[in-house]
Amino acid sequence: MLQLLEIMQRLRDPDNGCPWDVQQDFSTIAPYTIEEAYEVADAIARNDMADLRDELGDLLLQVVFHAQMASEQGSFDFDAVHQAVCDKMLRRHPHVFANLEIRDAAHQKQVWEDYKTKERQQKGEHSLMDGIPAGMAELQRAVKLQKRARKVGFDWSSADAVVAKIDEELSELRQAMSAGDHDAMEDELGDLLFAAVNLARQLEIDPGSALRRSNAKFEQRFRAMEAAAGGHAALDPMGLADMETLWQEVKKHHE
Repeated sequence: MLQLLEIMQRLRDPDNGCPWDVQQDFSTIAPYTIEEAYEVADAIARNDMADLRDELGDLLLQVVFHAQMASEQGSFDFDAVHQAVCDKMLRRHPHVFANLEIRDAAHQKQVWEDYKTKERQQKGEHSLMDGIPAGMAELQRAVKLQKRARKVGFDWSSADAVVAKIDEELSELRQAMSAGDHDAMEDELGDLLFAAVNLARQLEIDPGSALRRSNAKFEQRFRAMEAAAGGHAALDPMGLADMETLWQEVKKHHE
């Protein structure tokens, strides 16, 4: 770990470091941090342990990069980051590191949430909506918002109730489309997606994971369609009807 910290210090040296690294700041590095987190998730999804090892290293580098920049401006350093997360884990697991008795996983989850609520209050966050990052992927942010509202019972009673809401939102979207109101279409489409996230929660499905599966399935089938046609250049002159026929044939072999 010390070697990695020293490497980052050298890279950020204003006189003898890497020009690109020296020019970066928190805002320019943040997109890379998000990208590396997605690459970790992708390696896990592919069950590629060698790739996961490398991607975790890249993600760790992001933490070190941010800590080095913070150290340069006198805010905090990597040791402070390390100590903060250690303190948090000790604080949130009193059943492991103290004497609190935990009955089951559900009780542990409640204790965890209680500690997180106390921490938010200590930061001056008093609304349940406080502390949810604006830069979070919107599907995951929707889940967070809905889970926070659920803490006070503001939630759907069943998946069937959410399905009815989805039908309602779809009807409203159709009305906006008929009116040709683009702003209303965007608003109603957002409501439809938000309702779909609610349904995912009710079914105990992560919407991001569900969408990744659909993306992967579409990609696999489209690649197979390209191969069956003899390359993507052969698809363009086929026309939509012929491509749909080919798509259905591909689906039969890629269920």
